[in-house]
Amino acid sequence: MLNAGDSPNQKPASTLTGELPKDGVCRILSLDGGGAKGFYTLGVLKEIEGMLGCPLYKRFDLVFGTSTGAIIAALIALGHTVDEIHDLYKQYVPTVMKAKSPSDKSRALNDLATKVFGDKKFDAAKTGVGIVTTKWVIERPMIFKTSVEQAHGRIGTFSPGFGCTIADAVVASCSAYPFFERKMLTTGQGDEVELVDGGYCANNPTLYALADAIIAMKNEHANIRAVSVGVGVYPEPKPSIKMRFAKKYLLSVQLLQKTLEINTQSLDQLRAIMFKTVPTIRINDTFEKPDMATNLFEYDLVKLNILRQRGRESFASREIQLREFLL
Repeated sequence: MLNAGDSPNQKPASTLTGELPKDGVCRILSLDGGGAKGFYTLGVLKEIEGMLGCPLYKRFDLVFGTSTGAIIAALIALGHTVDEIHDLYKQYVPTVMKAKSPSDKSRALNDLATKVFGDKKFDAAKTGVGIVTTKWVIERPMIFKTSVEQAHGRIGTFSPGFGCTIADAVVASCSAYPFFERKMLTTGQGDEVELVDGGYCANNPTLYALADAIIAMKNEHANIRAVSVGVGVYPEPKPSIKMRFAKKYLLSVQLLQKTLEINTQSLDQLRAIMFKTVPTIRINDTFEKPDMATNLFEYDLVKLNILRQRGRESFASREIQLREFLL
């Protein structure tokens, strides 16, 4: 018997043992940033995984992620199922988002990364990865990658993830300054780097993934299939009475939210112009009803579960095309 919200094509996690044939197609999964709104992303991915009947790392050659998308991308690349990732999100996201000060938020985020990833490094990934961060001092992207095949230069000194742990890279990608502290880390070559949220340079990392697939890995446009998943677009929540007294904080959240959404939309528009011959599915629906109001610091699990349900519905509207891309 199906439960409410289940798809008739959905397979339980225990049956995710399928093997899909290699066909010479390079498949990309790109996951946007957006804080707690990553629950929407997980809804989309749950349905894609169920359709495939295997863990996502077995079908995607490159998995790129920014911020919350970086957490999900890293876990996918390590072999976790979407249900396992969803369980982690339910357990840890409210704790991180409820923390008051930047230092408290960063401490909770570091604790999450340490518990989930331990001391694993990028050579533990089962497929190609790209974790997007931003260098604070020189204002340029720094992308942690798995394979030398993804390198655009300095091949002789390439080290997976710059020799850093996955935990450090993910924390850096999620460090939305000034709401989180900036992340200092030391690379395998001893360089100290100060990093902030990857959303400041590419909240939608699809362009970076395509650059790897086309320029570094030398795939023809026709041999690429890209699935780009956002976190959804929602109305701004009405401020509570308490928040009205913290007007400066509220405006800062709205500014960050707007900055990330502008970045996301502009990069997708550029992708559509530059790589219009690369078959791409973009999943990032807009929800305008007032009861869908939320932002990236949401911690109400009831609301977050609604976002996840909307993600599963967004999959349904594109299921036929996704089957053509991925099966």
